[in-house]
Amino acid sequence: MRRPRKRASSVAVIDIGSNSVRLVVYEAMARSLTTLFNEKTLCGLGREVQTTGLLAPDAVAKALTSLRRFRALCRVMKVGRVHAIATAACRDATNGADFIARAERICGVKIEILSGPREAKLSALGVISGIHRPDGIVGDLGGGSLELIDVRGNRVRSGVTLPLGSLALQDLSHKSLKRAERIVRGELTGLAQLKSGRGRAFYAVGGTWRALARIHIIQSEYPLRVMHGYSIPAQDALDFAQRLRRLVVANMLANIEVVADARRPLLAYAALVLEYIIRVARPKTIVFSTFGVREGLLYAKLPQPERHEDGLICAAQTLNELLSRSARHAQELIEWTDRLVRVAKLRETEEDRRLRHAACLLSDIGWRVHPDHRGEETLSLITNGNFGSISHQGRAFVALSVFFRYAGLSEENQPPLIVQELVPPAMLERARVLGAAFRVAHLISAARPGVLPATHFRSNGRKLMLVFEHRLVDLVADRVGSRFRQLARLLGRSGTIVRR
Repeated sequence: MRRPRKRASSVAVIDIGSNSVRLVVYEAMARSLTTLFNEKTLCGLGREVQTTGLLAPDAVAKALTSLRRFRALCRVMKVGRVHAIATAACRDATNGADFIARAERICGVKIEILSGPREAKLSALGVISGIHRPDGIVGDLGGGSLELIDVRGNRVRSGVTLPLGSLALQDLSHKSLKRAERIVRGELTGLAQLKSGRGRAFYAVGGTWRALARIHIIQSEYPLRVMHGYSIPAQDALDFAQRLRRLVVANMLANIEVVADARRPLLAYAALVLEYIIRVARPKTIVFSTFGVREGLLYAKLPQPERHEDGLICAAQTLNELLSRSARHAQELIEWTDRLVRVAKLRETEEDRRLRHAACLLSDIGWRVHPDHRGEETLSLITNGNFGSISHQGRAFVALSVFFRYAGLSEENQPPLIVQELVPPAMLERARVLGAAFRVAHLISAARPGVLPATHFRSNGRKLMLVFEHRLVDLVADRVGSRFRQLARLLGRSGTIVRR
């Protein structure tokens, strides 16, 4: 009898930042991290460090109380390994070492005080782990500092740390936006690390920048509430940052519920930094990343081969194993659609191919849902899934492909228009084709492994044929032929079933 696979132990990161203290528990050390628990407390440790050189006593007390809770939570959850890091406030404050010593006694683990360059590199690695082949400048805005670092694919250049964190700016400027603007202009104008950003992406990391993105999503009535991978053209982001600063000055954001009370006063400083980064670097687009230092820390600890794996495919494989009727069938479906693409001579980019493979892995995850709701439920699950290495457009494509697999292609069963609008017409048509292919494959095989490898595609002019090996001829039926002809029509072909 096969022994059940031993469950991998969980891993946690305690992140002592200049503004927040956070505990994140992940299911296991893996290429695609799955969050089990996430809690933060806005302590404001770096609130007065720039002017007094000290961590404020009330902030220290609040942080230590949170750390006691975090340690207790790790015991209750039986976390396998706990990592702890601290950033700008603790490395800059004269009483930072004393606070860290007290924190280590509470947490029971060594706390790594990140240097500026180390923090910048981990931020970059976090973006690499959560963005497929990033190309641009990573900017991690915390409460105490701003880290800037260049990334191209898996390559990371040296970074820089600047005292432009939201709390630090508020402290240095004595809460004057005019003084803060002079400070930001002086630090960023002509900065070498920003000169290479022109025409590329700027990856915005950090809680206050995420708060800006949340406001933009709501104000623009964007259909997804997914923060990771949300992107804005740089000029739009510049206009928004300037407008937001004016609203903060006019006290017109005081009651906005999507931003925590303690973060609202910092929005103007975050907007100001983003505004000058756009002016100096001239990026093409601003991309918000929820993957940062914590994820970079764990990514760096993975073996080299795992770091090179595709994060999207790893996440899709995990969901396939958890939710599909047969994990092996999904792998066979990848090979089956590979053959379809090759025989039908469909044009595909490398990105098209990885999205198709992800859709194959996710094509059966809704089987436990009531048949009337499988399409809409899987559409929501995929578009809002907690995974990285995929753009919002890619999410929509994969989700629409699986939606069409369940809901069919009739006019009566169409996905929400707001999701369709996330993809261009050609991409929407590819999702229909892939959904139609899934409908053929799952009808033939009943999602059981070993069936699809015994079916083959042939092409003769405008005729596309699906060939069944002799041992499977009893699986051929009118419904199978009807669905295959529908697929062929979408490809501009006629479709025929062949018994060999």
